[in-house]
Amino acid sequence: MLRVLLITDTDKPIGDLRQALARLGYEMLAEVATPTALPRVVEEHRPDVVIIDTESPSRDTLEHLAVMNETAPRPVLMFSNDDDHQFIRDAVNAGVTAYLVEGLEPARLAPILEVALARFAHEEKLRNKLAQVESELADRKVIDRAKRLLMDRRKMSEQDAYATLRKRAMDQGMKVSEVARQLISMNDLLR
Repeated sequence: MLRVLLITDTDKPIGDLRQALARLGYEMLAEVATPTALPRVVEEHRPDVVIIDTESPSRDTLEHLAVMNETAPRPVLMFSNDDDHQFIRDAVNAGVTAYLVEGLEPARLAPILEVALARFAHEEKLRNKLAQVESELADRKVIDRAKRLLMDRRKMSEQDAYATLRKRAMDQGMKVSEVARQLISMNDLLR
């Protein structure tokens, strides 16, 4: 059962949306927060999905959404009366998964939520893959720097320098990149 957090910055009643989601079997969190409380409430309640009901996304709403997306990303659906293309782009850049202009039928909520969840899961896989590739690239750079140090100081070939790092890593039960970082740190310390 998905846990849903509703956020609103409008004066209109949000009860219809809450009831429609509850009828679809979603667990509705008790708190209907304001956009300014978004990062704190998401951290405290850890919803599976966030739904924002707004007349038009304000800069404050988008800023708080961007902060939440950095610290605790979640799929976010935004219902709005504003169909301005720039607002939509700004909302998506801040972390909105699906932006819907008002007039939504409650019966369409479930498929829209499913699409938003699938899109978020796909983006999460891409983010994780990017983080992994960036980490591997950073490790590769560190290893290359350590190899250059060994090649310069010990007059080794690149292959011998790597073999030395690899052997040290195996002897110490560490990754080659960790040994390379230690070597670079020691070199920096001895300068």
